[in-house]
Amino acid sequence: MRVGPDPDFPYLTERDYFPFVNPKKWDDDIIAIGGNLSPGMLLSAYEQGIFPWYNEGDPVIWQSPDPRCVIFPDVLHISSSMNKILKAGTFDITFDKDFLGVIKGCAEINRPKQVGSVTPGCSQSSTWISGDIIEAYMELHRLNWAHSAEAWHNGELAGGCYGVLMGRAFFGESMFSRKSNASKAAFLSFARILFENGVAFIDRQVPTPHLLSFGGEEISRKNFLELLKIYGISRK
Repeated sequence: MRVGPDPDFPYLTERDYFPFVNPKKWDDDIIAIGGNLSPGMLLSAYEQGIFPWYNEGDPVIWQSPDPRCVIFPDVLHISSSMNKILKAGTFDITFDKDFLGVIKGCAEINRPKQVGSVTPGCSQSSTWISGDIIEAYMELHRLNWAHSAEAWHNGELAGGCYGVLMGRAFFGESMFSRKSNASKAAFLSFARILFENGVAFIDRQVPTPHLLSFGGEEISRKNFLELLKIYGISRK
């Protein structure tokens, strides 16, 4: 099987739609293997509750974990210590100012690998954000689907996060810190802005203690897909 995106698979524009196997009818977290990371392929995946997650040396693997970790507006938790940091202006927070810097920062962070786990941006080795991933999400950013939040300290990029916004759903992909609390400041500031502008929930893919501390909660894949029907975008 080919490694990474298949060069022979058709390029799908942002207007194209690719029907994956319905996750509701599938027992495994892995929904499909193969294809590419063209805009239409990625957007079709997010619409259907699926995202790419694979190691360097693997083909593109499309996943839809069960359960799913989501954060709703009324349960977003900002600790008293983080509130102090945000109010003190320890970090200058910007949005979509340096998407490339953020995704490269996420790729460079060395994360301990846990064999057999599915934890995008949290427990995987740094290799999962490959050059192909960076190129693909930069294109989604150019097309105004992918967005970032940056935390700056003394003029340097200290941390950030990025994800994909479709309809009233934001799909958080990854975050990184070069200075303590920088990624938290970026993410929590971004979450506030998203919720203030009508986003109904933030998808954080797989639950971890770190995400649950922000108010994340586990819901079944079935319930997650129902949320997408209500709040996501359907381009079919």
